Amino acid sequence: MKQFTLSVVIPVYNEEGSIEPLLKRLLAVVKAYKYEIVFVNDGSKDHTVEKIKEHTAHNANIKLLSFNRNFGHQLALVAGYTVASGDCVVSIDADLQDPPEIIADMVEKWLKGAKIVYAKRKKRDVDSAFKKITARLFYRFIGALSETEVPDNVGDFRLLDKEVVDLLKTLPEHSPFLRGLVAWTGYPSDYVYFDREERTSGTTHYSFTKMLDFALDGITSFSARPLRIASYIGFITAFLGFIGIVYAIVGRFLLPIPWVTGWSALFVGIMFFGGVQLITIGIIGEYIGKIYIESLNRPHYLIKEKVNL
Repeated sequence: MKQFTLSVVIPVYNEEGSIEPLLKRLLAVVKAYKYEIVFVNDGSKDHTVEKIKEHTAHNANIKLLSFNRNFGHQLALVAGYTVASGDCVVSIDADLQDPPEIIADMVEKWLKGAKIVYAKRKKRDVDSAFKKITARLFYRFIGALSETEVPDNVGDFRLLDKEVVDLLKTLPEHSPFLRGLVAWTGYPSDYVYFDREERTSGTTHYSFTKMLDFALDGITSFSARPLRIASYIGFITAFLGFIGIVYAIVGRFLLPIPWVTGWSALFVGIMFFGGVQLITIGIIGEYIGKIYIESLNRPHYLIKEKVNL
């Protein structure tokens, strides 16, 4: 077995209660390799940074990159990939819902030739029914819309070969959807399976709004089909409107029935067509918004501090 370096990238945001138990379990796994652990502090407001620095002071293999403010989980991963120096890079969250112990299985799959090793959830009983249902719907929806097949029941817990990481670093997206980008690269992949665990401490930072934003980013990053669907809806509603015009003319002049103005029908019609128009404008707006953000070409994130890097 050739000598290699394993990098572990961990985005953190207000995870002070998770740092100690995470490192206890993680170090027991990675000590078998030449390793580095890169924490990316995504603008934490608690004592997460102080907890990490207690370990960086005694272990040069534990490193810290801090943002000026919160830039989001996906950009924290991008920053971690940028500074990671390993031959393979594992990304994992700090909440210990994803068990570090299976990293050894991921490395074994990588050594056998897989450039991407996904950690796939067999069970997620610890998640709420709402989260399980919305996750299932999300993967089905993006699978139906996207030209790129995104594996279901996988998150950002995965191993990437250095070649894949180097490719991802060249991509310019300011709102990256890494689950899709990793699949888009088309490198040979494999899976390891695990049961999702309870959070070590705290609560999830993914509110319903953030999950919705994440879903929209994923869909608009990997498919133009929503725009085409909006066009189809426009044609269908225009056709229905044309039928309504024909019906009104025929009913007014040819049918032997009294013509009575239908206020309810008029109200429903206006609301329906108005809703369709707003949805269509919203879909177009999502794509225009992404074009605008990309055209600004601002830095993806602002770095406040580096430790052991």
